[in-house]
Amino acid sequence: MKITRVSILIICIFLCIAFIAANGQDLKKEKNFSQYKFLPFYNLKKIGNPTLFQGNRKKAKHFEGWYFKMVAEGGASILSVIPGISLSADGEEQHAFIQVIDGVTAQTNYFSFPIEEFSFSTKEFAIKIEDNYFSKDSIVLNLNDSDCSVSGKIVHSNTIDYKSGRLFNPGIMGWYRFVPFMECYHGVVSLTHNLEGQLILNNKVNDFNCGRGYIEKDWGASMPSSWIWMQSNNFSDPNSSLMLSIADIPWLGKSFNGFLGFFYHDNEIYHFATYRPTKMEIEITDSNALKIKIENRKNTFLLDVKSNTTGLLKAPVNGSMDRRIPESIDAFIQITMLDKEGEIILMDSTNIAGLELVGDFKKFQGVIE
Repeated sequence: MKITRVSILIICIFLCIAFIAANGQDLKKEKNFSQYKFLPFYNLKKIGNPTLFQGNRKKAKHFEGWYFKMVAEGGASILSVIPGISLSADGEEQHAFIQVIDGVTAQTNYFSFPIEEFSFSTKEFAIKIEDNYFSKDSIVLNLNDSDCSVSGKIVHSNTIDYKSGRLFNPGIMGWYRFVPFMECYHGVVSLTHNLEGQLILNNKVNDFNCGRGYIEKDWGASMPSSWIWMQSNNFSDPNSSLMLSIADIPWLGKSFNGFLGFFYHDNEIYHFATYRPTKMEIEITDSNALKIKIENRKNTFLLDVKSNTTGLLKAPVNGSMDRRIPESIDAFIQITMLDKEGEIILMDSTNIAGLELVGDFKKFQGVIE
């Protein structure tokens, strides 16, 4: 058979594309967690960048997970994917995991992997669990068990990073990031970004082209005993994004109520946090609805929130994923933003919001400062 130059060129192009695709999941400066060795300067680097893997020196009583939320244009498909690791209190049980929640059906699935399958990048936020890849720029899924299968690739673009606007505040926790002996720490990877690609869930194609995405993370020993968490970047204004977390925070044998969050709108980040000059008032109207008022020096934010369909996710207790918590991905949020004189700057709402009402969340009723 005669091979022409054109044929050779086509073969070369095909091989180049295949090579790029095959190496698209490579991690820069990849380290396998189970084969951990001393990493010079990495511990200093991760303090200044909460999005990086924080548990490289942990052997027990530790969890770490990243929350990827993906919403198709028009809301036809809503998926959240949570990759992470779990190390039990005695260190005997260690595994990596990927949780998937379908926001349309509320179906949840938990995939467990040997800890040896978990790798992380020491240069940037990027992790691998077996054949699954997660970073700020993309995710690749190849999941399959007797109950569920998920495969495909999603590419992120136009990512908006969280910026605190303050010196020595690496991330949304501010200076609380440096407080030792806290059970749980929080980080935001992307306030909002565009999506391109498809995920096939149980033979159903979920098209996320022109969709919207969001990424955050948690790490530590345990999640709080009680908390309220909400998030959406699917308002009628596509450039708006909201996240708010309120929790009972244990520390040194005592506990206190605290909150953190943001509202991103018109290229500006409005920060909410206990460590900032911000006051919050919460009214629990019933078992799945609440009203929240947030005041800072310049603005007032009014939130009306209501849960809808919920699915059960696994959550950590002393590093082990032994707790079950409800999460709604199709909750309702209405936000009203006022200026100092009480004039309405904007009013917007969404029926595509994540919401968790966990534990004795009614204890947050009242004022938190």
